[in-house]
Amino acid sequence: MKVTVVGAGNVGATCANVLATREVVNEVVLLDIKEGYAEGKALDIWETSPINLYDTRTVGSTNDYSKTADSEVVVITSGLPRKPGMSRDDLIATNANIVKSVTENVIKYSPNAKIIVVSNPLDVMTYCAFLTAKVDSSKVFGMAGVLDTARYRSFLAEELNVSPKDIQAVLMGGHGDTMVPLPRYTTVGGIPVTEMISEEKLNAIVERTKKGGGEIVNLLGTSAWYAPGAAAAQMVEAIVKDQKRIFPVCTWLTGQYGLKDIYLGVPVKLGKGGIEEIIELQLNDAEKALLAESATAVRDVMDVLDNMNVMEA
Repeated sequence: MKVTVVGAGNVGATCANVLATREVVNEVVLLDIKEGYAEGKALDIWETSPINLYDTRTVGSTNDYSKTADSEVVVITSGLPRKPGMSRDDLIATNANIVKSVTENVIKYSPNAKIIVVSNPLDVMTYCAFLTAKVDSSKVFGMAGVLDTARYRSFLAEELNVSPKDIQAVLMGGHGDTMVPLPRYTTVGGIPVTEMISEEKLNAIVERTKKGGGEIVNLLGTSAWYAPGAAAAQMVEAIVKDQKRIFPVCTWLTGQYGLKDIYLGVPVKLGKGGIEEIIELQLNDAEKALLAESATAVRDVMDVLDNMNVMEA
């Protein structure tokens, strides 16, 4: 079984490395447009196999999509980071062109693949891939919620001095400042988190989670890669092993939560078929209002893409 990761930068290479060391599939193809880059990263990862004791082969390719043929899952991490002086619309146009081209090539060689989008701006790039792929929305979705909940849970584990293994959480909405962490659905070893931490500290952790990506950028001068790469790999594993995991995933809504024709983060069941079920939680009025606010912010960005000629080119 084969999985492809498009984009051999920090996030893509981390995702490929996690998939290989965990022996999720037989072969991981790493593809990039930069000459020799994917080949070098793939070779470096493969040379760890005798040390980390795994058999998964990592193969690199410079823009040769024929090597990705018949992939079960394709992870798209391609795209440029926002540069000084670049407007949001410029970033959307640039990365939409990249994601569109990648998706066209992916579908050409792996028409039945499940596509996980990691490129930013996440929600609108997932929408771009969906419009391009012209396949059922259950096969095209974005990685954001798995990363955001991981950050949320890691911050809680640190504050409570407990194992992150025992923390379960749900987070909804767009990827960014309007995301909606749900403390009411957060537990520690089955115990509601609200019984273990003050409201003030919990709210501070929620705010830190919303700005989790920015915190890393401020420290490193570039965006995160270990957690995003591992989050995408966890989604791949859930699909290829048909684990039926319940994850928050950026998915196409068709009326759920009163929202339609929008890509937004909600809890789903992830398995062999991709998104096999969208789970509707019984949100209270405050949670509904936050989700609606997040949806408005995401739809504004989707409208920017719709008003460009990118998808018609």
